[in-house]
Amino acid sequence: MRRLLLINPNTSLHVSKLLSTHAQDLAGPQVQVEVRTARFGAPYIACEASYAVAAHATLDAWASALAPGEPRFDSVLIGCFGDPGLLALRQVSQLPVTGLAEASFIAAAARGRFAIVTGGERWKPMLERLAHSLGFGEQLAVIHTVAPSGAELAADPQAAHTLLAKACVDAARASGAHSVILGGAGLAGMAAIIQPWVHVPVLDSVTAGVDHALRQAQPETLQAKRVFDFAWSNVSSELAATGLVAG
Repeated sequence: MRRLLLINPNTSLHVSKLLSTHAQDLAGPQVQVEVRTARFGAPYIACEASYAVAAHATLDAWASALAPGEPRFDSVLIGCFGDPGLLALRQVSQLPVTGLAEASFIAAAARGRFAIVTGGERWKPMLERLAHSLGFGEQLAVIHTVAPSGAELAADPQAAHTLLAKACVDAARASGAHSVILGGAGLAGMAAIIQPWVHVPVLDSVTAGVDHALRQAQPETLQAKRVFDFAWSNVSSELAATGLVAG
């Protein structure tokens, strides 16, 4: 059986449960999805500071999950639309790594220019930077953020559906985008609900993430080993074990 490591970079157990349910349904019975929740950081990521801490938490969760004695995995998915720690983890992981945003960009770009709709006003410059750094700056048409955070939207689904449907329609019409990415772990499953009101395809970032992660999975898995050429200071024992031994 193939195994997918899904890392929730925030500390919300509610988001982890939502990710686990949707990802396992998408992956099917031949794949075991294991969600690891950040052991420190913010309950939701909505600013540069929480994003920076989440990158560390992602590396920490990866090291913990792949420590000796832990189960073996085939691929890693960062369960945040923003992919904190993506490039760092890809550089050191022996497993294929992707994130909700990167996977969504790949799926949307195949259709042409795309728009993004997500919760949290501070995400716009962060996502613009990420899209450009991953090579999707030309395909990105517009980013439309709504005031509530992803966590707040998930807490009131009915209101979220109305708000997000209008945002997707507005974003597509204003930009001429060929598709709209509905980004956010907390918004898993909402794209299909609002699709009838939107005239272009609405892509679910969790669906895109799971699909891409499973396509990238390798048949053979490897355990974590010492991959950093320096010794860590004051980090978790699992992350410290990936670096040189001090002294």
